[in-house]
Amino acid sequence: MGSAAVNGHKTLNGDRSNLISLSSRLYEGRALSLDVWSIYNAVNLPADCINLGQGYMNFPPPKWVTDAADEALKTTPANHYSHPKGRIRLRQAVKNFYEASFNRSLDVETEILVTSGANEGQYSVFTAFLEQGDEVIMFEPFFDQYLPSVTFNGGKPVYVPLHPHTQGEKPTSNDWKIDFDELRRAITPKAKLIIINTPHNPVGKVFTKEELEQIAVLAEEFNLLVMADEVYDCLVFDGKEHVRFANLPGMWDRTVTVFSAGKAFAATGWRIGWLIGPPSIIQPTLAATTRIVFCTNSPLQEAAAAGLEQARERGFFATQNQEYQDRRDILLRAFDRIGMKYSQPEGSYFVLLDVSGVQFPEDYPFPKTIDGRGRDFKVCWFIANEIGVSSIPVSEFYCDEHRGIGESYARFAFCKDEDTLRMAGERLLGLKKYLA
Repeated sequence: MGSAAVNGHKTLNGDRSNLISLSSRLYEGRALSLDVWSIYNAVNLPADCINLGQGYMNFPPPKWVTDAADEALKTTPANHYSHPKGRIRLRQAVKNFYEASFNRSLDVETEILVTSGANEGQYSVFTAFLEQGDEVIMFEPFFDQYLPSVTFNGGKPVYVPLHPHTQGEKPTSNDWKIDFDELRRAITPKAKLIIINTPHNPVGKVFTKEELEQIAVLAEEFNLLVMADEVYDCLVFDGKEHVRFANLPGMWDRTVTVFSAGKAFAATGWRIGWLIGPPSIIQPTLAATTRIVFCTNSPLQEAAAAGLEQARERGFFATQNQEYQDRRDILLRAFDRIGMKYSQPEGSYFVLLDVSGVQFPEDYPFPKTIDGRGRDFKVCWFIANEIGVSSIPVSEFYCDEHRGIGESYARFAFCKDEDTLRMAGERLLGLKKYLA
């Protein structure tokens, strides 16, 4: 999308719309640039390419959850507006399911808010709390939706990279470290909020209690609001412990924790999420979400409620966690057979493969859409077209200053069925002939 200037304002090119100036927010946070999802889209890749790029499942939600959606659709109330706070059944289910892990009683009226997916919940928090120029601390690599959500609401991102210390034989996601001196230097008097994503997308890092405690000290010292993005809390591997940031001393009153039914129940298209936090955060966020979407999909709230209500008696999350660990290990064994290094993820459903050794012809016909991007963009395009497996270049999740850290990696998603992952593994063996 091009732009021009009319009377000092940036405008769209092409037709009469160029008479209308655009919001300056669209020129911050890469909002107008072609995003990575548009480039590495099935439309642009070979028809038989196996999609391990985007983080959605190729298998359905549990039948007992979709059955609950079917039942809800047959009732009159569930086909109409819900309360902006969320349907009471789902709020009650959230209360009952999460109270134990938060070590406190939760109030369904003031401490739980249902949102149209985790992303809209986060956006509403930014709308409620950010003033123009407020700084938001973001660890890199970051979930790419954070950036436009912050800038659209007047915030200024401040980037603190995780540093990969991955030189050992079997590096893990825990080898991506925070430089706490660097983090402290990044926090200025304008800092308002810090985002913590654990388990982490795309690294797969599960932040340790010690790391989170050090962040908590800084949050207290600099009076920061904390967004704890814990949408992958149900996917933690190898006996690692997921620590809720809000449970650390003094953190409940300044933390909003973000959850996703899409991640929990393999239903990413449902766009059902929920926030848990103190009334001082939830109530202003409710005011924002009421104006942004008013309310969230009613019948699928009922289905998500059924999922939480029955999950424990069915042993659902323990079984699902093991299934995802098995899927992960299928993909990792394929990388081992190729002889390529990766950071073994301890959570989420992504793995970072070190693609710095992949060689491609200098005259390879890359599309113009990746001109000026990191080398990883070319590697991912080459792998998708020559090997038939798509992935996502990790430099997309960095600011320009730090993108060199991400250029060595491609993100592969293992939220796919085992047969698909095995087929992808067989194809990826073809990379051997392209390694330096």
